[in-house]
Amino acid sequence: MSQLAHTRPRSATEIIDAAFGFYRARFGDLLVVSVLLIVPPVLLAPLAPDWLSFLIMLAGNLMYLAGQGAIAILVAAAIERNESITAGEVFRRLGRRAGTVILVSIASALMMMIGFFGFATGTWWMTHLTADWDFYELLIPQILRGCSMMLCMVPINNIALGTLPLDRLKNASGLFNLTRNLGGAVGLAVINTVLIDRSAFHYARLAEHVEWGSAAAQQKLQNMTLNFEQTAGLDATSAAISKLSAMVHQQAALLSFMDVFFMLTVLFATLGLFTMVIRKPVAAGGGGGGH
Repeated sequence: MSQLAHTRPRSATEIIDAAFGFYRARFGDLLVVSVLLIVPPVLLAPLAPDWLSFLIMLAGNLMYLAGQGAIAILVAAAIERNESITAGEVFRRLGRRAGTVILVSIASALMMMIGFFGFATGTWWMTHLTADWDFYELLIPQILRGCSMMLCMVPINNIALGTLPLDRLKNASGLFNLTRNLGGAVGLAVINTVLIDRSAFHYARLAEHVEWGSAAAQQKLQNMTLNFEQTAGLDATSAAISKLSAMVHQQAALLSFMDVFFMLTVLFATLGLFTMVIRKPVAAGGGGGGH
């Protein structure tokens, strides 16, 4: 059954029967969609903290129910209008309407606020970075930052370019891309400068506590020296000092990255607050360009 019958149903029962026929005929396609809706939350939930795991599973369940309900409504509406519809068309319509709901029902400023605060949450998470962090500790913050950035990009482009007349759109788009790339380059340069300066600062502060007069440093150095003495042909004292210096450098680098992530947290949280004063752009008039 590749397509629905062309006979217009006369009652709700006939619509339901035809919808179930569509589901039976396209069970494989619908199963793939169901798996795509269910599997990501199931995989991410065990990696997240308890409070976030609950939210991920709740969001996944709601997405599954909303997706299946939307598919059923689209199929029933097509049958009621006596339209011939395939599984691919159902999924295309669902995607278009979901995008319309996101862009129209949710204000641009609200989308930007969610994106900025989501990014700030991801960078704040990284301020707890340690040398023992692995893939799973870095996964959730990375997902937060990536998804939040995508939420910000669409409304920013709409606010910047969405109300311009067509004759100015081309030049405005070029200028907008230029300033965005320039801002990214300046931002990376600032971050690199902060990393270098803060790394030197933290190394100097940490080195003050790793001196010959420090009992803890002396004990650590002695233990490492004894360990390196087990290796023949190795200068144990020099190797222990080099290892201790590398540990200090590592911790200084970690602290400098934590400082950068904290700076980004403050920046994006502030941007999230500024979205409250963004005015909704008014579409340009249809006549000639004003001055």
